[in-house]
Amino acid sequence: QVQLVESGGGLVQPGGSLRLSCAASGFTLDYYAIGWFRQAPGKEREGVSCISSSDGSTYYADSVKGRFTISRDNAKNTVYLQMNSLKPEDTAVYYCATDTRDCSWFPRFLKYDYWGQGTQVTVSS
Repeated sequence: QVQLVESGGGLVQPGGSLRLSCAASGFTLDYYAIGWFRQAPGKEREGVSCISSSDGSTYYADSVKGRFTISRDNAKNTVYLQMNSLKPEDTAVYYCATDTRDCSWFPRFLKYDYWGQGTQVTVSS
């Protein structure tokens, strides 16, 4: 059974950091690009970052460039999203999803196939 499970969310103060994990089971992550998305209440889901499977290229939304870093550990079948200098506007449910076109679909979330259940990130003082 193909499954993605996000973890690492929580409540953090502005300026703080969190590291999200996206663990895959039922398939080998090596062959998939993985995208991170987020959705705040009342807003459309937006692409945050993507990491390719072919050469590890990374892509970021302008709103998170310089603050977020995506990485992958194929041995652990896991993709990470390191989030630094968090702002209240980063508050959202964060999801990871598989990209069958090596991030060519990013940030078009409707093109992504398998999704995790999401993890809540709240940035507040």
